[in-house]
Amino acid sequence: MGLKGPHLGCEQGACGACTVRVNGQIVRGCLYLAVQADGATVETVEGLTEQGVLSDLQEAFLRHNALQCGFCTSGMLLAAAELIEHQPKSNREQVREWISGNYCRCTGYHSIVDAIMEVLEARADGRQVKPVTTA
Repeated sequence: MGLKGPHLGCEQGACGACTVRVNGQIVRGCLYLAVQADGATVETVEGLTEQGVLSDLQEAFLRHNALQCGFCTSGMLLAAAELIEHQPKSNREQVREWISGNYCRCTGYHSIVDAIMEVLEARADGRQVKPVTTA
């Protein structure tokens, strides 16, 4: 399909690189049979980006350098979006717990948690995360 968001990682559902949303809930693509998706709405990070669902998260990830090689980023964004939707009053510890099923070998998670917390705090205050400007 030409989509580059979900990645083949561990093939055991442990790393989160293959994360997609099925009927609004994130699942591990490597463990989800195609026949299970029959008639379902399947969304990748690309679809959510086009809808604008992730724009503030993407901006925060850029600002905090929460992506480096990018391999885990789509799964992290989907997990973060689900957290923000279901637990918008999460603290740092809860964010860490929520994303713990997604492996990242580059960032050490601190910058990812910072980015997610920025979005949680901004949305709680009714603010938008400011776009990253490039000179």
